[in-house]
Amino acid sequence: MEFLSLLLLSGMGIHWLNLRGQRQRTALLAEHLRPYQIEQLMSQLTTSYMRALGESDPARQQHILQLQEQAEHQIAADFEQLARSFAAVPAPLARGFKLALPYIDQVSPRFTFDMRRLVEVHAQGIARAVDNPQGLSPKARSFRMMGEMFLMQHSCHWFCRSKAIASARMLAQHQTRYEQALDAVSPETRQAYLAVVQG
Repeated sequence: MEFLSLLLLSGMGIHWLNLRGQRQRTALLAEHLRPYQIEQLMSQLTTSYMRALGESDPARQQHILQLQEQAEHQIAADFEQLARSFAAVPAPLARGFKLALPYIDQVSPRFTFDMRRLVEVHAQGIARAVDNPQGLSPKARSFRMMGEMFLMQHSCHWFCRSKAIASARMLAQHQTRYEQALDAVSPETRQAYLAVVQG
């Protein structure tokens, strides 16, 4: 009986410490996101891409996509500025946890990832998708942009909470699995991203 009570108390303690860490990371990221319109732009672009991809008329599809150029350049610029801002965060505060256990970062850095590097990876990936150096078709480019944005959002949720919660949110919000988002981004983004989260 004492063992069960101790186990329950330990579980409650771990849960409380996790919640406290999650609140701190969420507040930190929110503070850096506040000056930008990234969330609104992402919502606008996602809705527009889905509308365009549902169009059977290529001319109408092209028109919808052309109307998004300003928003695309704005989200790329905002994310570049966010990457610069977040780069100044001290290393201990920028650690995301691969395992949702408090103080795991003090056991070994292998159980953490550097969110500063991840924000930079996503900034470069979004900018690359906007510039479209590969000359992707409008449809393929739209899928690429959505993949880059969804994976970026997943990283933000992972940093604030956990990978499992981030994956569940992406599936619920965008009907997209983590592996699908990872497949949709550019090879350069995928390679750099995996180097951060698996390194």
